[in-house]
Amino acid sequence: MPAIDSQRRYLQAKHAAAVRWGKPNQTETARDLAAAKLADYIARVVDAAPPLTPEQRDRLALLLRPVDAA
Repeated sequence: MPAIDSQRRYLQAKHAAAVRWGKPNQTETARDLAAAKLADYIARVVDAAPPLTPEQRDRLALLLRPVDAA
């Protein structure tokens, strides 16, 4: 299992406490924890991949910045 950095461990503890005590900020703490997990995963995948072309980076960046259809 990969090591978890101190910021992610803090966010896990903060969310667990919010859930345990029924705090109103559960949605916020869950969102922050999910973002930290995604950032860790993305960093691992990018580090393991060969260098990407600018076009490939732009296409992948669009997945994180979806355009509104409206």
